[in-house]
Amino acid sequence: MPDAPNLLYAQSGGVTSVINATAWGVATAAAASPKVGRVYAGRNGILGVLAEELIDVTAEDKREIAKLRHTPGGAFGSCRLKLTDPAKDSRSFERIAEVFKAHRIGYFLYNGGNDSQDTTNKVAEFCRARGVDVRCVGIPKTVDNDLAATDCCPGFGSVAKYVAATVAETALDVESMARTSTKLFILEVMGRHAGWIAAAGGLPYPAAGPVILALPEVPHKRFFAAVKAKIAKHGYCVVVASEGLADAKGRHLSERGTKDSFAHAQLGGVAAVLAERAKAKLGVKYHWALADYMQRAARHLSSQVDLDQAAKVGQAAVAYATAGKTQVMPAIVRTSDRPYRWTVKPVPLQEVANKERKLPKGYVTADGYYITAACRRYLQPLIAGEAPQPYRDGLPVHARLRRRAVRKKLPAFRV
Repeated sequence: MPDAPNLLYAQSGGVTSVINATAWGVATAAAASPKVGRVYAGRNGILGVLAEELIDVTAEDKREIAKLRHTPGGAFGSCRLKLTDPAKDSRSFERIAEVFKAHRIGYFLYNGGNDSQDTTNKVAEFCRARGVDVRCVGIPKTVDNDLAATDCCPGFGSVAKYVAATVAETALDVESMARTSTKLFILEVMGRHAGWIAAAGGLPYPAAGPVILALPEVPHKRFFAAVKAKIAKHGYCVVVASEGLADAKGRHLSERGTKDSFAHAQLGGVAAVLAERAKAKLGVKYHWALADYMQRAARHLSSQVDLDQAAKVGQAAVAYATAGKTQVMPAIVRTSDRPYRWTVKPVPLQEVANKERKLPKGYVTADGYYITAACRRYLQPLIAGEAPQPYRDGLPVHARLRRRAVRKKLPAFRV
């Protein structure tokens, strides 16, 4: 429809192995809708919107758009930028509204985590107050799985699968060498305040197995006694440690003293801290590793359930926006554990923005170092299914977009 308003999509925060499946869902659903004109993407998230650096998604080769389903990273670029309260400083919001008007944007879809949902909510409020007719929909994404009002977050199931598989494989490696070599292996995973990713490390073994989960929800106490007991019983121990692990006073063991653009303390290195302390206290040989970007980029090990959910929330976001809904987010609703069934429903952004969902107490064993049967029932379906990944010459095939820039119409803007 030539006169239909255009749609603007952008990616925000840390990317995942399936966020581009959401982009594919948005692009294909928007292309099929008579209520949408052209589809644009902000280059590097909201930064691209502020700088009027828009990508013409409609001009992309449809074959490359299809490849987004098996391409990790953020195809249009992401960013970490927290917008201030428009009541205190409206400059950025006024600029966003100007970009919307200049490019006939009628739908704004922002794909990210807690802070990104807050950004979408603020943009929606500002547009409503200024009479700017734009439907604003947040799309969930975060490997941390800590968004409120949704059963799970697209991106998490694949990271959980990666961590569970890595624990199963490395535990066999350590077991092979434990008699004369390494007795302790520590895998550091993401998870600032919520231990969902580390919890997935418990899936390959029962609580009586050789694995310990070091969760940010549990104060760092009795840890070395637990490691010592596992080594005494099994001959070795594998620890899955959240980067946000804290001591009894709530201080992060790995805080570097720097902050990111969302004002979050930069974390990383808790595995090295734990390993050195374990050597001093227990005298054991150790190895440690950071899953780091690998855990969220490993598209070759993505969960099919996660991939399906990532695509579905993108499609649902377009459906909500074109139906006139604004200030909502498509949330995943679990309707059955066995067999696993789920659906998607809209929830108000106010229920999601700046809220954080941690592991419930009922998901952690009494000693604080493992998952309960209830947590296992929750996690297991999310890692189900092997998502097809095409290969060429032994390597994964990924999308290569042209990212053709949309002609700018406004004066330059300094962020």
